[in-house]
Amino acid sequence: MGEWLANISGQISGFVWGLPLIILLVGTGLYLTVRLAFFSFRMLPYALSITFKKHDKESTGDISHFQALMTALAATVGTGNVVGVATAVVAGGPGAVFWMWITALVGMATKYSEGVLGVKYRQTNDKGEMSGGPMYYIEKGLGQKWLGMIFAFFAVFAAIFGIGNMIQANAASDVAQDVFNIPLWATGLIFAILVGLVIIGGVKSIGRTVSILVPVMVVFYLIAGFIIIFTNIDIVPQAFGLIFSDAFTGQAAAGGAIGTVIRMGVARGLFSNEAGLGTGGIAASAARTDVPARQALISMTQVFIDTIIVCTITGLTLTMADLYTSGEEGAALTASSFEALLPGYGEIIVAVTLLTFIFSTIVGWGYFGEKCFTYLVGDNLTLLYRVIFVLAIIPGATLSLETVWNLGDIFNGLMAIPNLIGLLFLSGVVVKETKRFNAIRSAEKKNAA
Repeated sequence: MGEWLANISGQISGFVWGLPLIILLVGTGLYLTVRLAFFSFRMLPYALSITFKKHDKESTGDISHFQALMTALAATVGTGNVVGVATAVVAGGPGAVFWMWITALVGMATKYSEGVLGVKYRQTNDKGEMSGGPMYYIEKGLGQKWLGMIFAFFAVFAAIFGIGNMIQANAASDVAQDVFNIPLWATGLIFAILVGLVIIGGVKSIGRTVSILVPVMVVFYLIAGFIIIFTNIDIVPQAFGLIFSDAFTGQAAAGGAIGTVIRMGVARGLFSNEAGLGTGGIAASAARTDVPARQALISMTQVFIDTIIVCTITGLTLTMADLYTSGEEGAALTASSFEALLPGYGEIIVAVTLLTFIFSTIVGWGYFGEKCFTYLVGDNLTLLYRVIFVLAIIPGATLSLETVWNLGDIFNGLMAIPNLIGLLFLSGVVVKETKRFNAIRSAEKKNAA
């Protein structure tokens, strides 16, 4: 049964992630980048500078700029950065890392656009909380509620059975068993209890939790990565060279196929930073902000931090250690690579960091899935969703790596399609809001002077 599920899910994943979706995903990001006159590149320093500033008390929203960014980062900086990069390099070779970078660079404009539309079309629910995201801007901006419902439907499945839950639980149980000899089911049970305690408190509880966990875990992982890079600086140029050369040759990919390199890089890049999935709009809509574009810029920095910085650390380490053809995969491969370059500490660092990454990712995606679930059925069944979400962690911890990743890729692709359609048709709204923000910022500069 397990082998059959892995095979069939693999075939469906290959079909979903065919050339049309890759063109749609990268093409949308490139189109938005150009139409916004490379606004995402030009404004990155400003976006990073305002991330840690206090919000305007008169702004509307549930959580601060920083907490909204941390919620988005919590849901993205996780398994994709450790296990996702490893699976991409195993299947596509080091060149897959290059295509992850490309996905991220054009994805900044995509994430920015999701943030703008998420805040602009958000609404207040019966509990007085902000609700927004692709389902709302597709319905209210395009007038196509059916398409918004399709997005929300696949997003709920992605949250429970894919990227937001089962994949995370599977990676956690795998690394906990390998490093600490903890049974798979035990890890699943522990995570289910801890996640349940956090998400029961709603978005404010989630915001408080991840605003503490995410910065600590990212800095910890980066310090370990930089130590590896600087202590092995002599082979870093060679690693970068291999990543660039293999990106266009596919020599290290399974079967030597350049298509495999690109597909794995784009798919894992999307899995890691979620630019195009629409989750950025859900997180941004909860933030206290005075103008959509300001929060959208902060949301955009998540892609840069997640893929350009964190994933690069993992990709370089995997390439320098040169163990990606050893037969190991997933978290075990990343742990072995860190251990090879940082003996005595590498494996423990990956294990502790990954477990923390995973916990915050599950919590963040619990919120995303809940917003999509309530969009479909209303607020009365929120508790039912939370129970199902928490219980799904346990079987996710025991399924095969291949099966859960295939399921994650399938639901990622299916929820990305309606969101990307919405972004393309509403790009004019994004441009208009960007011009309005530029005018506001110019006035702010004059007043400050």
